[in-house]
Amino acid sequence: MGELLAEVMRPERDQPLGQVGPFLGPYPSGAPGIFIDTVARLGRSAGIISAVGQDPFGAAIVERLARDGVRTDHVETIAGRATGVAFVAYAADGSREFLFHWDGTPAVMAGVPSRTIADGTRFFHVMGCSLMASQPFRERLLETMAMFAEAGARITFDPNVRLELAGREAVRALVEPVLRACSILLPGREELLMLSGETSLDAAAASLLRRYPLEMIALKLGRQGCRVYAKDGRIDVPAFAIDEVDPTGAGDCFDAGFLCGLLDGLPPGEAARYGAAVGALGAAAFGPMEGDISQASVAALMHRRSGAGSG
Repeated sequence: MGELLAEVMRPERDQPLGQVGPFLGPYPSGAPGIFIDTVARLGRSAGIISAVGQDPFGAAIVERLARDGVRTDHVETIAGRATGVAFVAYAADGSREFLFHWDGTPAVMAGVPSRTIADGTRFFHVMGCSLMASQPFRERLLETMAMFAEAGARITFDPNVRLELAGREAVRALVEPVLRACSILLPGREELLMLSGETSLDAAAASLLRRYPLEMIALKLGRQGCRVYAKDGRIDVPAFAIDEVDPTGAGDCFDAGFLCGLLDGLPPGEAARYGAAVGALGAAAFGPMEGDISQASVAALMHRRSGAGSG
């Protein structure tokens, strides 16, 4: 459950958002949308609870998700409101500038669904950005999360912190209810340190594993690969060498690949390697959902040698 957005992007680096110049898009996006579309493209049953406007952007997003196999029967189309939009620009150093237009849009208007849709769900995935858009939407998301947990789903959480949407001091309070229910945490480096209050990654992971009912933490480290922490130790997994084109959404793709690996019964280290391959393929194309991601393409990349690169 979470926001669906149209993403509009600068085509070249060092073109600030406030500078007159070209944009490319609209690309179907929103972190929850990128995640669930990737799950579907990897051949798993997947659905999303969300909303879009009754406009061309909304129609394009829903059409793309449905084409890739995502259940969209719980994506509402709301008349009289425009689909949410995110603008993105890149700097030469790899940093990104975001401008979100989604508060008050259908992106944060989905309601709590019927209890029956939770039956049989293996994972219910939450994104931190979805918690930060508006208080009413956060409350409905948390209510829905609790409903899925009660039905037996494991709660998975990518903190996906957007300091543009909530200040650093507010983030911990916003994510605390999810951490208390979470089975698998999928943070980045700075998110792990911020949530724990520690200064080293190992200490941060140990602290969170001690304080919350986490089974494991899958830490995303970009070009340095990823690291899986559990109570019995840690596993380091290298990145796959690829030509990075657009890293936006690569972490969401990793989340999808890692959880799909677990669904297939892979041990955590192999599931992380699978996720790293999916994330690398996501970063190899321009646009948040445009990577060549399928079971076949992931299998082909995994048969190549892992090494330095993005993923």
